[in-house]
Amino acid sequence: MIDIQNKTQPVQEFNREMIKFAIATALAKFDKQDVDLTLLLTNNAELLRLNRVFRGIDDSTDVLSFNQDFLNPETGRFYLGDIIISFDRAVQQAGVNNHLIDEECAFLAIHGTLHLLGFVHDNPESKTEMWRIQDAVFAIVKKNFKEKR
Repeated sequence: MIDIQNKTQPVQEFNREMIKFAIATALAKFDKQDVDLTLLLTNNAELLRLNRVFRGIDDSTDVLSFNQDFLNPETGRFYLGDIIISFDRAVQQAGVNNHLIDEECAFLAIHGTLHLLGFVHDNPESKTEMWRIQDAVFAIVKKNFKEKR
């Protein structure tokens, strides 16, 4: 199950179906369809706070991922983790990246999902691989939702 929570203030509307599809597509690429995760859309201030507390970085960011990796005793399903996206940053980056806001949120959700699956971009080789995968998944998302417009 992909649980999407909206803590933006004021509450911003976004395409939940596109974001769920983006996450599900990334998970399916690695045969991980039977996992649960939570995605939270919030603001820059919250990402700044989380980045300070959990990463020791005094700066906001667009997306953070927190692996949980446990079997939920209530559901019997594997809980992969949490993705937190700054909606403020997604709005800013959408224009720069020539994306609609929903597309930028989907792109960031893919990025966060890949982190939950163990991908990193801390060296040129791993960054190239992660970017290749996220671009391929994003192309599927854009194609799927272009047909639905």
